[in-house]
Amino acid sequence: MRKIYGIGETVYDIIFKDGVPQAAKPGGSVLNAMISLGRIGLPVSFISEYGNDDVGSLIDSFLNSNGVNTSHAYRYRDANTSLALAFLNEKNDAHYTFYKDFPGRRLDIEFPRVNQKDIVLCGSFYAVWAEIRSKFRGFIKSASENGALILYDPNFRKSHVSEIEKLRPLILENIEIAGIVRGSDEDFRNIFDAGDADEAWDSIKDYCRCLVYTANEDGVFVRTETFSGSFPVRKIKPVSTIGAGDNFNAGMVAAIYNNGITRDELSRIGEEQWSKIISSGVEFATEVCLSYENYISKEFATKFKAGS
Repeated sequence: MRKIYGIGETVYDIIFKDGVPQAAKPGGSVLNAMISLGRIGLPVSFISEYGNDDVGSLIDSFLNSNGVNTSHAYRYRDANTSLALAFLNEKNDAHYTFYKDFPGRRLDIEFPRVNQKDIVLCGSFYAVWAEIRSKFRGFIKSASENGALILYDPNFRKSHVSEIEKLRPLILENIEIAGIVRGSDEDFRNIFDAGDADEAWDSIKDYCRCLVYTANEDGVFVRTETFSGSFPVRKIKPVSTIGAGDNFNAGMVAAIYNNGITRDELSRIGEEQWSKIISSGVEFATEVCLSYENYISKEFATKFKAGS
């Protein structure tokens, strides 16, 4: 059976609005996507690391109760699970303060063997983090060589722009391994100083098979060697944008999985199939923006399963 793997950071999110805590929940960009995919019943496994403390146990239990396999998560004993404080502005966009405490040994696990037609979701700073870089790159490179589809989301925050000259070569390495790159207009502005989807595609097309470029209310743009198109998004008033991009990724993965699309087919499909993939991403992202949740609701998941 085709499987889905996610590799990324785990944090515990505490969300503030006007200085008052609004919610607290497991977070991390790939984790958010894995929860949503688990809730719609897809076979997902999460590769990560978090402490063998109370917060880590809470996260582990939450993942498993939402259908996410954590047998490849590293539970370290000599440090605490990371915390992320998210502060929402007047537009309900977030900026973060992180509290991270890691042991000397990182990702001390046996990685799963990923097979042809499996899907691997990865990204954010975790994908270029020096302390785990060799393990991360070895895993996604092996998965790609075995025929898996790698979806890479650079999710590159403004706080790391001062390091971009050092990190850009690592980002390009990830892009070259990936079968599909999904990034926001902000990501490509921070990494390549690209002003629109065409400039973003020009920046990476020598490395990339397929680009999905999201630009908030301006829509979603797809660029491959054989297809160029744009798709609308819904106009909404968000409660919180935390997890929006993560769940756009989850929605795309769900459509790719449910429609049996492989890595090699992505570079050849046309508007009809891309419309299904992007519409699913927009659905998931919109659902998450309408609450303080980092993932789709169980009610949405039930409706999605009934309609898929």
